[in-house]
Amino acid sequence: MILHIRFRTAPGQEVLLPQLTGLLEQFTPVVEALPPDAALADVRGAVRYFGRGPAGLAALIRVRALALYGVDCAIGAGPNPMLARMASRAAAPGTTLVVDDPEAFLRDRPVAALHGVGPATARTLCAYGLDSVGRVAAAPLAVLQRITGARAGRELWERAHGIDRTAVVPGAASRSVAAERGFDRDELDRDRHRRALLSLAGELGARMRDEEQVCRSLTLTVRYADRSATTRTRTLPEPTAHTAALTAAAYAMHEALGLQRARVRAVGLRAEGLTPAGKATHQLSLDPADDRARRLEAAADRARARFGPGAVVPGSLAA
Repeated sequence: MILHIRFRTAPGQEVLLPQLTGLLEQFTPVVEALPPDAALADVRGAVRYFGRGPAGLAALIRVRALALYGVDCAIGAGPNPMLARMASRAAAPGTTLVVDDPEAFLRDRPVAALHGVGPATARTLCAYGLDSVGRVAAAPLAVLQRITGARAGRELWERAHGIDRTAVVPGAASRSVAAERGFDRDELDRDRHRRALLSLAGELGARMRDEEQVCRSLTLTVRYADRSATTRTRTLPEPTAHTAALTAAAYAMHEALGLQRARVRAVGLRAEGLTPAGKATHQLSLDPADDRARRLEAAADRARARFGPGAVVPGSLAA
């Protein structure tokens, strides 16, 4: 049985994820962190060792997380990671949802709820009348492959039948990195929002370059005074860890929100789809300014490595 735990961390509490995954390791060594606020745990051995079912273990995990770190969580349990993820998304805060019958659990769910199905694929499937997971499962494999492609069609067919061949990988390389900036007071000033985004893009870019990684997409999260939040994701033109490219994408998403007099409590960025920089392709530019910017960025990275993270900062953040 697999548990997917969504920790309900407050802004700035993402740094607690290593401690929270350490808590899970008290129950099982097979734990995979999913930054910024989730984790997978294979508890098949723990169920036998502790003499508790998945719901009992989940309740114990939730109580300890709340008592030790003040963090509540929603937990999904299923026979594989995909079903556990879907169950945790459907679980209310502070509860556990256990999937005992995958077919019944999936049948009436909208196709967009199926893990791995994005908005574009969901719209395409709905146009063919395949608007629920049950209808996708009932469709012939050949039909799904004609609609979405050979490989994607087979993966879709398997997922609709509750089949997931992935495993929980302890110590797996992070597939995303995230950072967040909270404001001292609810902030209406657009320029202060942009300064925070510039700082976040610089931090994420430096972290990825230090780990020799690049990201494929960037997600912006804006948290408001009423505790609601808006999230937007943008696929980058090419995998990158270049601060200027990350900043431009963050600014574009922020502008597209059209915030007017919105009381913003915090902004966050998450770089997703991390891959080794050595395996990524880069479109050569004939613009000398781009080449100069990358050389300056490399020099700034060397200065920070030697003198500390505050050694080089953009002029607009120096004040």
